[in-house]
Amino acid sequence: MKTLQWFPGHMAKAVRAMEKSVAVCDGIIYVLDARCPAASYNRTLEKLFGNRPVLYVLNKCDLADGAEKFVKIFKDNGAACVAVNAADSRSKRDIAGAISSLIEERRKKDGERGFKRTFRFLVCGAPNTGKSTLINLIAGNARARTGDKAGVTRGEQWIRLGEWELLDTPGTTPPSFENNRLALHLAYVGSLNDEILDLDDICLSLFEELWVKYPAALSCRYGIEGGSPLEMLDKVCARRGFLLRGNECDYERAERAVIDDFRKGRLGRITLDEQADCAVFGWNK
Repeated sequence: MKTLQWFPGHMAKAVRAMEKSVAVCDGIIYVLDARCPAASYNRTLEKLFGNRPVLYVLNKCDLADGAEKFVKIFKDNGAACVAVNAADSRSKRDIAGAISSLIEERRKKDGERGFKRTFRFLVCGAPNTGKSTLINLIAGNARARTGDKAGVTRGEQWIRLGEWELLDTPGTTPPSFENNRLALHLAYVGSLNDEILDLDDICLSLFEELWVKYPAALSCRYGIEGGSPLEMLDKVCARRGFLLRGNECDYERAERAVIDDFRKGRLGRITLDEQADCAVFGWNK
């Protein structure tokens, strides 16, 4: 498979805009996909933050298998972290509490001086990790534009929420991927533009990885009991009736269905990244 790359012009523009905006921010809310927190991390953004406190939010934890183990890794390395499902109103208290804790010391110092002000946070992350959904959760209504595909947010948007102001920023990926396996994870979860992807390669690679890590998920959903990735795809076509004239398999339809099943959680809770992948954060533990 060819190495995946996706860094369109609007991303380069977004990074330049963030370089300016971060100067007026008190902290960073870094949204990661709980199914692949390491893959959805962009080291180049970290260089912009300076010494500002960072809250890592592992979103879509309802789709992940054991997000708490990654939360522990973050906390063991001294990083603030919380796992949430931004599409569920019950997560509002958790995220609001985590944000408050992030600037508690700063707020206390301001209070001792009799100074009260609005705290500003830059919200960043890879495309389709749920940044805008998270902001809407905190706001209690739809303030930020959302979508189920990469690249919905194209420009920065300040959103006032009581004592906070949140800056919604476009999703960005690294200018180049050093690890193609992690790049594939981004493709699986929808953080890369599907239009640039070879769905044949993506679907077959997904089958290969899931058969190693979650074989029961494939057996339960599609009746797959082994075989090559292509044989697994044939099984999906037969089971779901994705057939063309002459009983030939409609591979494109099957591939889109499998990828959609994975993204929507119909295969069950799945985590793609390994704990060892957290080395991308530069931690020792």
